[in-house]
Amino acid sequence: MWRSLASNMMTVLVVVLFLLGGVILWGKSKYTAEGPLETAICLQVRPGSNMTRVSADLEGQGAVTSGMMFRLSAKYAEKSNQLKAGSFLVRPGSSMEGILEQITQGGASTCGTEVVYRVGVTRVRAEVRELDPASGKFVERAEFELGVDEAPAIFTELKVAADTRFRVALAEGVTSWQVVNALQNIDVLSGDPGERPAEGMLAPDSYEIISGQPRADVLAQMQDRQELLIGAAWENRSADAAVQTPEEMLILASIIEKETAVARERGQVASVFTNRLNRGMRLQTDPTVIYGVTKGEGVLGRGLRQSELRKVTPWNTYVIEGLPPTPIANPGQASLLAAVNPDETDYLFFVADGTGGHAFAETLQEHNRNVAKWRQIEAERNNN
Repeated sequence: MWRSLASNMMTVLVVVLFLLGGVILWGKSKYTAEGPLETAICLQVRPGSNMTRVSADLEGQGAVTSGMMFRLSAKYAEKSNQLKAGSFLVRPGSSMEGILEQITQGGASTCGTEVVYRVGVTRVRAEVRELDPASGKFVERAEFELGVDEAPAIFTELKVAADTRFRVALAEGVTSWQVVNALQNIDVLSGDPGERPAEGMLAPDSYEIISGQPRADVLAQMQDRQELLIGAAWENRSADAAVQTPEEMLILASIIEKETAVARERGQVASVFTNRLNRGMRLQTDPTVIYGVTKGEGVLGRGLRQSELRKVTPWNTYVIEGLPPTPIANPGQASLLAAVNPDETDYLFFVADGTGGHAFAETLQEHNRNVAKWRQIEAERNNN
């Protein structure tokens, strides 16, 4: 009898273990399998939230079939207490494993509201935008000029929200003074920026910042990135480059940056200055003269006067030989590369052509014809 009972108990135990193993395998397959979500969502995990609330939200939005199974999976994976606050873009078909990885890894939020401070050559804009999960594109909700316009209510609201992300985007051609001045007006940053970085040593790029981050740290990050770009461009210089040092490359790149905003023209503009330097001709470029007037502090806001074109300053390339002593702005990677990899041309001149680009010429006679056309375009615009 006891043998029979023991045998039956053993059979039951085997069946139970078998079923338990099956349940575990089934649960594991569900954990790693493609999820039911059909359209991307933005999952917001509030500070102080827990796995129960998050799993209920996921189930309510159709990202998981069972909130309880998601919680059990998190417990089994020993991640129940590793939840991170933020906004997370959950893509269609995301598995429970993938979602759990997202919300416990931490790092930068991948969706939700973002405030972008765009530091341009003429102004600084604050842009409030929100990622539309379905399209994967940002939708602008508000925009205003920092330090000029009154901040809209939505900006004031979102600026203190825990899941709002912040970014500083530098346009190519901004000066170091403009960058420092902009950072001082961004009140989510803290501390004194310190000594103004040398002209040309801040990389135009987009930088994620966090509330309370020291301004000096942001500037250091911009300088570190520019040093990398300078080193890479110098390593990839061509034998035809007219500049002899990385410092000269940076100066020439800043002039190229200020002379054209048309990407395809950078190599041509670089070729003009390279040909002039190789022939011992003066560069005769207006942006350097303007820098001699403003020292990069603000925008001139008017045309150059004849007296300014004749005045001797270290940056007036109408009167000095060769390159000015410093960069005149912060150039981007494309202009750095153009400075040491110019197009092969015989161009010595260029002038605006009325389309946003320039007309290039090999001879002074051809250049004068291009200048006459530009003057005519200017006159017609002024009469309209």
